[in-house]
Amino acid sequence: MLFSATLDNGVDVLVRRYLDHPTTHSVDPAVAPVSTMTHHVFSVSAVDKPAVVHELAAGEGRSLLFMRTKHTAKKLAKQLTAAGIPAVDLHGNLSQGMRERNLSAFTDGTARVLVATDIAARGIHVDDIELVVHVDPPTEHKAYLHRSGRTARAGAGGTVVTLALPEQTRDVRVLAKQAGIHPTTVTVRPGATEITALAGPPAPYVEPPEVVAEPVRQPRPGGRGAGTGTGRSAGRSGAPRGGANAPARTRAELAARAGQPQPPARRRSR
Repeated sequence: MLFSATLDNGVDVLVRRYLDHPTTHSVDPAVAPVSTMTHHVFSVSAVDKPAVVHELAAGEGRSLLFMRTKHTAKKLAKQLTAAGIPAVDLHGNLSQGMRERNLSAFTDGTARVLVATDIAARGIHVDDIELVVHVDPPTEHKAYLHRSGRTARAGAGGTVVTLALPEQTRDVRVLAKQAGIHPTTVTVRPGATEITALAGPPAPYVEPPEVVAEPVRQPRPGGRGAGTGTGRSAGRSGAPRGGANAPARTRAELAARAGQPQPPARRRSR
């Protein structure tokens, strides 16, 4: 027997290679659109996109935002939190402990927004994700379907929004056709009624957590440049260097200046 979370053409190659006359039981067609999921495409300009993203994430419901890279996912989560929208990130640069902590915060409602890369497109389930936003549209329709599948699960409703810059319009249109969906496409700007209709009214502002600054390292008492202001010319006590730990040449020079007999030079063995 062979078990797989998905049965696509890639898995079918393994079926034909290793199984002998397999019997397949299918409960849905190969492409089965979820009737409780609605799809939308927001055409935005590069200038308006950041504000539109913030307005989509500001609703009271739980939302999942997908980014293309780890860096942009981390950056957006910090920006949303600083703007009073509690958010956490999920991507490959996080340790397992941090992934579990951030996912737990998203699950228990401490954070209303999860900003993630495609690492969250499969294998995770969080109840009541009302909105999935493709901030960066995926490059293939399978990724779109897996990302979008984080909402409208187990019969619940859900909304999927794809943000498309002018130069991405054609690619997003092809993506929707390959995914077998028929999204509603509108051009929006910050403050548009279409944004509020999907995300809902903004949730109350949440004060960002305080960032604890690292303590400033103070120079050691009597250390270089401390206390005497003489820098290199003084040791820990503020006196000129020339003690027992000073180089032989330095001791000889000091002795000559003081009119004392010079100490014998050390012979180096080869």
